[in-house]
Amino acid sequence: MKLNQLRDNPGARRKRKTVGRGIGSGTGKTSGRGGKGQTARAGVSINGFEGGQMPIHRRLPKRGFNNPFPVRYAIVNVGGIQGAIDEGRLDAAKPIDGKALNAAGLIGKIRGGVRLLGDGELKAKIEIEVWHASASARAAVEKAGGKITALAPAKEVKPVVDRAAKAREVAAAAAKSAEPKAKDAKGAKAEKAEKPAKPAKAPKAED
Repeated sequence: MKLNQLRDNPGARRKRKTVGRGIGSGTGKTSGRGGKGQTARAGVSINGFEGGQMPIHRRLPKRGFNNPFPVRYAIVNVGGIQGAIDEGRLDAAKPIDGKALNAAGLIGKIRGGVRLLGDGELKAKIEIEVWHASASARAAVEKAGGKITALAPAKEVKPVVDRAAKAREVAAAAAKSAEPKAKDAKGAKAEKAEKPAKPAKAPKAED
């Protein structure tokens, strides 16, 4: 190989297209950019524009929700933990946490916490500390005689509210509070009826 024999790989350098050299060349006049206006310029942003009518992405119905702030977990399976123990990267006699899993190369960044899943087989007795564990992973660890410590707080179960019963209670309370007012109104009417009527004034005698 000599210096004068050095070449780029075929196709690494493409020849620039010559434009604007007469209409007979096929790329003359407007140089392949079409007519005048917005589309003849660089940086055009009209994708999805349909001439002023309602575009398809607004006509179609939308469903679902994308969480802009999702919690991303570091995922590890029980089979991967067993493999790391067999290879000597993890010590089953010591408690295993996110830092130990990271040092063993089973996870990268811990992110929002470690989530343990039940794919694979676990034979070693381990004590592991994770943010959350699936039911199958929990069963696999407990079957091997190990223990899982879940750091995620337990979800608070809200009591089911019987709306019909609540509405009946509110109506009963309103009726009960209205009873004294109705009694006071009846008493006032009775007192007014019992009062003697004032005698009518005699007409004045005319001179």
